[in-house]
Parts: sequence; structure tokens; C-alpha cells
Amino acid sequence: MLNRRHIRIKVMQTLYAFDGDEGDDFKKDEKFLHQSLEDMYDLHLLMLSLLIEVQKRAEDYQDKSQRKILATQEEKNPNRKFINNQVLQILIEDVALQIEIEKRKIDHWYLDFEYVDIIFKSIIESELYKDYMSSKVSDFKEDKNFIIDVFTEIIAPNDKLYEYIEDKKLTWLDDLPVVNTGIQKMLRKLKKENKARFFTPKLFKDTEDKEFATALFQKTLLNKSKFNKEIAAKTQNWDAERIANLDAVLLQMAICEFQKFPSIPVKVTINEYIDIAKEYSTPKSSFFINGILDKIVKEYKQNGELNKIGRGLM
Repeated sequence: MLNRRHIRIKVMQTLYAFDGDEGDDFKKDEKFLHQSLEDMYDLHLLMLSLLIEVQKRAEDYQDKSQRKILATQEEKNPNRKFINNQVLQILIEDVALQIEIEKRKIDHWYLDFEYVDIIFKSIIESELYKDYMSSKVSDFKEDKNFIIDVFTEIIAPNDKLYEYIEDKKLTWLDDLPVVNTGIQKMLRKLKKENKARFFTPKLFKDTEDKEFATALFQKTLLNKSKFNKEIAAKTQNWDAERIANLDAVLLQMAICEFQKFPSIPVKVTINEYIDIAKEYSTPKSSFFINGILDKIVKEYKQNGELNKIGRGLM
């Protein structure tokens, strides 16, 4: 579920928040890093469970409408197309998903049901819903496209939901776009004959990725002074106070990858930190970081200090 860029961003955030030096105890911060990564999975489950709860809300709404004393003919014989949506049914019947939701105690919507109501109301008042419900039958493709559109156009950009996520957990605010994009991709790839654990992939692709998170954090922090000297040598014309703190962290991490991770290609490291700088730092940060890293790599190559394993890694 997580790729290396997500991992780098989490490490960056933890290093940026670290209030100390390489000689200080950082076990608490390392624990925070691991928990922050795990929390992304909780958010993934939370957003998927929202779709399930919206379906339940729709079914409850129709059941109550049918029992009204003065129910209209339409309320007595409602269109159940949304309730029977095949994608929603797959989510509801996904045993692995339900086990993960229960195991991780994702019961937020039971406690904060008003947000389910907000999303449900937004859906049934939308043109998307009206167009979808204009007939009583559909195939899997139509059902899937409708849920993708609902998630993309109604759920993901909802301001009330955004505020709720922000209040629930501080780290979720940055995680939400990543999680939402991941769910959109899953929905697009979904097939009628769904594979087991389709909606509950592993948090890390493999053990190597999980170890990468810890190693990058530890090795960057333990070599902070050494990396800062290298940065200072390449920024002699810069006032140190003018270098954004976040840029310094990104440079430290990049140098760490150059020196301590021989299997990661230089170009991959440079491109990753340039892109992260564009998203998280100042408008000029990506150009600054690119320039400094380029100087460092050229110096390493001249001195034979760039030890990379495998073809094309220089």
C-alpha cells in the first residue's frame, strides 16, 4: 500500500519534528514514526468503512420511508439500485476487510454518525445520484463508475469530512490525499470476481520497505552533524538562517541515501526529494535542493566516494 515516497515523507515529518540532536535518545520519535505509518492503514480502513456505512444509512432510510403511515407509492416500492450496488455489496461481504476493521477498532462512524448523514445527504442531492437512479437496473461497470465518481467528487473533497479527519488525528491530514488516491486506484482496478484481501493489502510491499523507514530515520539522525557540514560547504554564499529547516532535513536525508543506501540509484534519490520539496517546502526549494545535490554528487564521483551497487545506479 505504501510506496517509498510515502515512507520518505513520514521520515521527513518525524525528523523535522525531532527536538534534539544525534546524541539524544530518539526511541520515542522512532516509535512515533512507526505509529504514524500504521495510522495510515487505519485511515484507509476508515474511508472504506464510510462507504459501507453510507449504504447502511441508505437502507435504513428506505426502510423507515416504507413504514410511514402515509407512504407514497414510490416510498412503498423504492428503487434499491444504490443499496444493491455491486461494489458496495463487495465491500460489505469482504470478510478480511471486516476483520481488519474490528481488529483495529475502526468504530468512528458509529460514534460520529452525523458525518455519515452529511455524506449520504450530499450523495442523494447530487446530479450523479439522480442520473444513476433514473433506472432500476445496472451492470457492474455502471455500479463501479458511480462509486468511483461518488468517492472522487463527493466524499474526497467534502470540507466537513476533511475537518473531522483533521480533528481526529493530527497525522491524518497529510495522509488523507494519499489514502484517497490509493482507494480510487483500488476501485478502478476492482473486478466482479474480487480477489481475497483486495481491499486489505499489506501496509508495506515487503520487509525491505519496512526496514527502509527505520534505517533512513536512524542513519539520517545519527549522521546529522556530518551531513550538515557537507551542506554548509556547498552553501557558503548562503546565510544558514535563510535555508528552510525543512530543506535542511531533505538534504540530510538525500545525502544519507547517497552514502548509506548503495542499492538506491542516485537519480531516484534526487528526483524523490525534489518532488517532496515541491509539495511540502517553499516555491524555490526544489531548485535549491537540486543544485546542492548536483554539486555533492559531482564531488563524490570525482573522489570515488559514490558507492552504488548494480548497473545504472550512478
